[in-house]
Amino acid sequence: MLEVSSIFLSIALLMFFAYRGFSVLLLAPFLALTAVFLSGGESLLAYYTQIFMVKLGDFVTVYFPLFLLSAIFGKIMENSGSARSIAEYVSDKMGSENAILAVVLSCSVLTYGGVSLFVVAFAVYPIAVALFRKSHTPKRLIPGAIALGSFTFTMVAFPGTPAIQNAIPAQYFGTNTFAAPGIGVMAGLIMFALGMLWLKNQLRIARKNLEGYGSHDDKVMAVDAGNLPSFLAAIIPVIVVILANYICVRFVFPNMDTSYLEQEKYGAIDIKTVASNWAIITSVFFAIAFLVAHHRKKIDLTKCLNAGAVDALVPIFNTASVVGYGAVINSLPGFATLRDGLLSLSSGNPLISGTCVTGALAAVTGSASGGLSISLEMLGSKLLEMANSSGIAPEVLHRIICLASSTLHALPHNGAIITLFVICGLGHRDSYRDIFVIGLVNTCVATVAALVLYGMFGAF
Repeated sequence: MLEVSSIFLSIALLMFFAYRGFSVLLLAPFLALTAVFLSGGESLLAYYTQIFMVKLGDFVTVYFPLFLLSAIFGKIMENSGSARSIAEYVSDKMGSENAILAVVLSCSVLTYGGVSLFVVAFAVYPIAVALFRKSHTPKRLIPGAIALGSFTFTMVAFPGTPAIQNAIPAQYFGTNTFAAPGIGVMAGLIMFALGMLWLKNQLRIARKNLEGYGSHDDKVMAVDAGNLPSFLAAIIPVIVVILANYICVRFVFPNMDTSYLEQEKYGAIDIKTVASNWAIITSVFFAIAFLVAHHRKKIDLTKCLNAGAVDALVPIFNTASVVGYGAVINSLPGFATLRDGLLSLSSGNPLISGTCVTGALAAVTGSASGGLSISLEMLGSKLLEMANSSGIAPEVLHRIICLASSTLHALPHNGAIITLFVICGLGHRDSYRDIFVIGLVNTCVATVAALVLYGMFGAF
């Protein structure tokens, strides 16, 4: 009983202190070792150096190129004005009367093209302020609109998205980011539709109560519209990411002679293990190359590269620390009891098992990628084995598990939510209810709908 209680206590403290603003870089190892100590582990140092740090390093080894290139890509998109140009274009076409939809679509185009959520929030926020002020839409709805376009359907549902959440399952299931496209599109449309219905209803209620934008010190910089690149020039890098990713996973890598990967020095692996990761790295690299070539006289390349490199460090080490934390918890005797309990809920169905475990861990960590990484580190091979024995395609498992990571991650201690509120100059009391519905309730509904669709029509 103490072994299980120690895990719950560690998790509760992680949520509490993360909510209070403590860095997960400090919390993850400390609270992991706290659980070890209370469980009577053999050696705290052994758990720290041989389990926590090893798993942290494994994650960084696999995903650092993706984080690094994505951060550099986002920084150049930001500094060249490309991100702002896309947001301006969508906003102009939609009009201020459709301010909420314009913000959602601006965010979705940018994030689906590989721009970081944080860059998108910074780029779109000034546009949202202008649109919401002009249309007398309450400012408190801005975080919900940005969240809907940034970390729901474009993060886990739509096929081909270069988001880390869509890349992680490929390493465990031998799939790619375009896995189960039909199920993903349907789930994504559900997320989008329900999110828009909620925000539109909140706007209707605000109009009824004569609530306008409100009195706020927005502190946004004026946009030099004359210095922005054209929409076509701005959108090409986004298109490059999507098309190059698709071409690589569908045509290039499957038809290459990669037998050399079977050598021990390369890890004795199959191309399916790395194809998805290679495809994203390649596609983002080509997009960066286009940006540099097109904007070489406009941007400070050295500054962009250095800033992007620095921006990549905190996100990857935050996520990797959570992975290390999960590895330690997974190694404790009490976890076997919890794991077996969660798995028993599904009667051997890997889709339901994976959904329950991944959703629960995303809630614990306040991170979709963190919960997903821990879940697959613990159960990836087991879930794949269960899927194969049940006749379930790995692509379906990929998409469902990816969707599950977005179900319960949007709790108050989620780092992306806290950052979003800081950017918008708002707090949990102002806008968290919208985030809760859009980022948690609606994603749960979409995930359940995806399970139902698969049960009715199979993989598509």
